[in-house]
Amino acid sequence: MRILGIDPALGVTGYGLIEVSGPVFRLLEAGIIETKTQECLPVRLEKIYTAVESILNEFRPEAAVLEKIYSHYAHPATSYVLGHARGVICLACAMAGVTQAEYAATRIKKAIVGKGLASKQQVQKMVMDLLGMKETPAYMDITDALALAIGHSFICRSKI
Repeated sequence: MRILGIDPALGVTGYGLIEVSGPVFRLLEAGIIETKTQECLPVRLEKIYTAVESILNEFRPEAAVLEKIYSHYAHPATSYVLGHARGVICLACAMAGVTQAEYAATRIKKAIVGKGLASKQQVQKMVMDLLGMKETPAYMDITDALALAIGHSFICRSKI
């Protein structure tokens, strides 16, 4: 099964595509979609949409997994901006006919590391170990996206 994990953001969206066959995970593609703050919102959103659409068309994943929006009450604008990025990502997935799932960060951490309050570094190490990665990705957003994909496979298996 091919699973695309996406860590959405307006500035740097991380993505990671894995293939799962039984207990074996294989990294197919991972990277970032970056937009510039000086670009207007519609241009930034179009860039995210087009990049996700391209990834979906090239790799044809069976599922796409996004992190649920979490924003601190003191920073409501963060969730508003994040909602725009998530919206175009969800639209691209829907247009491609890809099943979508979303999980809270704590749920993914629990699935990957065994505890919901694990650090980003603990999650990153486990993701790298599971995928046999030798080099640490330049962006934590990539590891977060891969964790979403791996976590989804674990969560789906536990429901069987």
